[in-house]
Amino acid sequence: MEIVCFDSIDSTQKRLIADIKEGRVQAPIAYFTNHQTAGVGSRENRWIGKRGNFFLSFAYKDFPHDLPQASVAIYVSFLLKEVLAHHGSRVWIKWPNDFYLGERKIGGCVTNKINETYICGIGLNTTFSPHGFGKLDISIEDATLLEEYFASLESRPSWKEIFSKYAIEFHKNKNFTAHVGQKVVSLKDATLAEDGALILDGERIYSLR
Repeated sequence: MEIVCFDSIDSTQKRLIADIKEGRVQAPIAYFTNHQTAGVGSRENRWIGKRGNFFLSFAYKDFPHDLPQASVAIYVSFLLKEVLAHHGSRVWIKWPNDFYLGERKIGGCVTNKINETYICGIGLNTTFSPHGFGKLDISIEDATLLEEYFASLESRPSWKEIFSKYAIEFHKNKNFTAHVGQKVVSLKDATLAEDGALILDGERIYSLR
């Protein structure tokens, strides 16, 4: 994976999407910075990009064949969670794309698709936490995290393998809510389908974030 580093950038996600669309770069490639001025989050929200935190977007095609399209965010988020856990972090993934420590959000993931290429963006509070948010509970060098994360991604664990581990931790969602369309719904009675969808009140809910 080629990694292009920026001292400062408006948004790694916006820039990479534009460069992929214009044919200036192609997958696999990653853009990384410690300072974003106009980062993006889920549902077109702005992600606060205080200098010193971890901001990554990467273009990738070679996902395992059994990975459901709607669960790419779960897959790429959980792989990073596993790398962090290996170094002692207690981070967990709130459905479908948020990094949490206890009850505080410390990061998130957003995905887009251009033809057959997925553009996956991850923001993580590794150094500073904006008001109301938390930050990572371990110290890890960006270079180490990037190297180990992409090694994990390129080892291509199956969706079945990742889902089996993610499902064990899903109970942590029960005290939280999630956005479904324009509504905020409780996850207290939600269950998890094998393709990563939520089952809530008999309805199957997917997220393409």
